[in-house]
Amino acid sequence: MKRILIVDDDKDLRFNLSCILKEEGHEVIAASDGKQALNALAENVPDLVLLDVRLPGMDGVELLEELKKIEKNLPIIMLTAYSDVKSAVKAMKLGAFDYITKPFDNEELILVIKKALHTQSLSREVEYLRKKLDQAPVSIEETMGDSPQIKQVLKQVEIIAATNMTVILQGESGTGKEVIAKMIHEKSLRKDKPFIAIDCGAIPDTLVESELFGYEKGAFTGAEERKEGKFEQANGGTLFFDEITNIPNSIQMKLLRAVQERKFQHLGGKKDISVDVRIIVATNINLSEAVKIGRFRDDLFHRLNEFHIDLPSLRERKEDLPILTKYFLDEANRDLNRKVEGFSGEVMRFFLNYHWPGNIRELKNVIKRAVLLTDSKDITPACLTFPAYGGIPLWRENNGHHTTQPHLQPDDFASNEGASLREAKEKSAGQIEEKMIKEAMVKAGGNKTKAARILKIDRTTLYSKIKEFQIK
Repeated sequence: MKRILIVDDDKDLRFNLSCILKEEGHEVIAASDGKQALNALAENVPDLVLLDVRLPGMDGVELLEELKKIEKNLPIIMLTAYSDVKSAVKAMKLGAFDYITKPFDNEELILVIKKALHTQSLSREVEYLRKKLDQAPVSIEETMGDSPQIKQVLKQVEIIAATNMTVILQGESGTGKEVIAKMIHEKSLRKDKPFIAIDCGAIPDTLVESELFGYEKGAFTGAEERKEGKFEQANGGTLFFDEITNIPNSIQMKLLRAVQERKFQHLGGKKDISVDVRIIVATNINLSEAVKIGRFRDDLFHRLNEFHIDLPSLRERKEDLPILTKYFLDEANRDLNRKVEGFSGEVMRFFLNYHWPGNIRELKNVIKRAVLLTDSKDITPACLTFPAYGGIPLWRENNGHHTTQPHLQPDDFASNEGASLREAKEKSAGQIEEKMIKEAMVKAGGNKTKAARILKIDRTTLYSKIKEFQIK
């Protein structure tokens, strides 16, 4: 659905055009003069404008120039009488896409609109690709690291990408599951088709079915028009379910049929709709364990489990930190228009010692905040903040010098005697996590959804951690 602005002082014509465009599935905004059109544009830029040459006050050609100042790539189709063709031609020289003479043929109008929208889409894609090329001097594979763990993941990606097999990506939150899913898509024969991602934890349970499968007009209160779901949007391409375990049990049976047969029905519909999609799902918990506790359907799990890729946590592949920090530093410099050169030795030592509970996502955000906060050529410990820990720096002040030791209580190190440094470090990190979860549960009055919000993690991760630490 595209948003189209009609600018014409003829009330009847505006009404007729609105009816034609709405039947084509477009959203319509109408204005009777230049002032109304500019106000509409200030609120929300449309995808296309139908503009009458003759308007009261500011004429169509003058308004065209103003619209182009606001959005130079906005496609504008001029509406003109035969006597105003010269003005329409002038408008095209100023950037109008095309013109149509009144009275116009409906089919001709629709065809010109489709051409204009298609041209706009291509222009945006070219501009996007140009920016990406300017910003990405290395391949995505090169930015992921060189550790044995990530090499194994990339090898699996190469193998599975050439097939249409369903893939389960399992790993902690922030390990880059969506990046891997996109990589599989880009390396497949479906790369020129849509990649549609669904954050299963962000959709209210009551809306999951309509989001996935779409709905018919009148299917429920507020369903004023037919709407495609994610399966239809992804037709020919890849459909990615992020945190699949958040799909309600009531919907899992319908999802099973859609995955198995590639057929489904709109909510409120009776007709089967067939699609050709590749399914990739991600989870931060073990799906087989979720099956055992009744949280996930056994038959759906086995239908999805054609190929399985485990993504390592950042603490399992710290040898990749130099590559990752360089990549995120360059990215942050571009995004924030800064020229930070690197990291102090102290910061890098801290990065290597830190347990990174938020994995790559946390690393990226820590670096971006540090680039914003620093006033020197290198990032120093003073620029590092960790919102998950209340925004406090995770190092101690020692005789005026920062150490790279995280804030821990003396009893955090209890019972570590005889353990390796790595084991002790991981145990200490776990104790911090457990303590934070308990405090959040108290603050939330036992409400897990509120506690997850306080901790800034999704519900699935919280449930997993509660089970891991056996928190009552």
